Amino acid sequence: MTDVAEQQPAPERGTPAPADPPTNPRRRVLTASLVGTSVEFYDFYIYATAAVLVFPALFFPEGDMMAARLQSLATFAIAFVARPIGSWVFGHFGDRVGRKATLVASLLTMGIATVGIGVLPTYAQVGVAAPLLLALCRFGQGLGLGGEWGGAALLATENAPAGKRGFYGTFPQLGAPIGFFLANGVFLVLSQAMSEEAFLAWGWRVPFLLSAILIVLGLWVRLSLHETPAFAKVLAAGDQVRTPIVEVFRRNLAALVLGTLVMVATYVLFYLMTVFSLGFGTDAETGLGYDRSQFLVFLLVGVVFFGIFTPVAGVLADRFGRKPVLVAVTAAIIVFGFAMGPLLGSGTVGVLAFLVIGLSLMGLTFGPMAAVLPELFPTRVRYTGASAAYNLAGLLGASFAPYIATWLAGTFGIAWVGGYLVLVSVVTLVALLLTRETKDDSLDDTPVGVTARRR
Repeated sequence: MTDVAEQQPAPERGTPAPADPPTNPRRRVLTASLVGTSVEFYDFYIYATAAVLVFPALFFPEGDMMAARLQSLATFAIAFVARPIGSWVFGHFGDRVGRKATLVASLLTMGIATVGIGVLPTYAQVGVAAPLLLALCRFGQGLGLGGEWGGAALLATENAPAGKRGFYGTFPQLGAPIGFFLANGVFLVLSQAMSEEAFLAWGWRVPFLLSAILIVLGLWVRLSLHETPAFAKVLAAGDQVRTPIVEVFRRNLAALVLGTLVMVATYVLFYLMTVFSLGFGTDAETGLGYDRSQFLVFLLVGVVFFGIFTPVAGVLADRFGRKPVLVAVTAAIIVFGFAMGPLLGSGTVGVLAFLVIGLSLMGLTFGPMAAVLPELFPTRVRYTGASAAYNLAGLLGASFAPYIATWLAGTFGIAWVGGYLVLVSVVTLVALLLTRETKDDSLDDTPVGVTARRR
């Protein structure tokens, strides 16, 4: 296989060295990457919560609640189909025009779709058009998030000082627990502050409409940034790739495949811990039967540990390397999969332990990914390559994870859900063992990534 990037010709003698591109203050970089992904994940997770608690009753025909929940979770999966498309569209412009402008566009796309959900008519008002409009807005959410993560990861890592790329990369990752905490916190407050009838009538719309405020904040932060130094050099040299996605498949296919598989267990774990567990935990017929507010509190406790262990994982990855840290964590996830059934069957203490342990492991596996995936690709196609790997993993690992887990639990029992997690974790473990260490690769030149043979 050819190398991940072509060697660049040396400049001719007498050619003046290009001026160094303007740098971004580190605090502003970290704030922009954190705020932007927090907004995007907030938007994404309020849909996930509503897909379990609200949409089955409001957007689908009356009848079997389990069937309505599965239909609602099917619309949840639409975003994961859209995300690879978003990674291609936004990645193309991110590698052609620049990281900054593309990040602004992805945030606007996500925000418009989210606010749109907040004003949709329900099935009782417009019939079958309601779920179709819901699916369209969900597609828009996926499109925006497909371009968001890769750009935010590059914003952090391409501005990071030497030896701290793993830690800097955890700031966009922290957007996941922060966004989740905000999303579920808003739903919890609303469910406590109003009656069930008021919540279903109009209260559920509030979290979607509040997104408009967060979007303005995110845009204000991002518009104040310069282009990342690594890509500014590509722009100065006129070295952009005409079609980045073609370049990724032609020269970086091994990196794309392994990067995708490395992320699969992370996605399955997270959506089992959040979307599936919320539905299973509050289902009085086939699940645990907890009150909705009580289980949301349980989830918020677990997400605190997710947030704590995310930067810890970045520090460990900088010190010991990406590969050994992720191999150890993935092995721990396999053990956790076997323990899932016993934990969920042992009362409130077991449920809390399940959420705390699972979401702690989520922080440890998710934290290094914003460094690992970009390190697999050269600067000219890094936005496209890292985004494509991340979002293809979402399509494989997260899109139908809540659906599959709900079906497995209802048909065979909760232990089979743990077996599902074990299976995908073994796939990720094999991919990690086949991937080389990237900690010492430079993002300013042409890292070899996983394709080791030069032309």
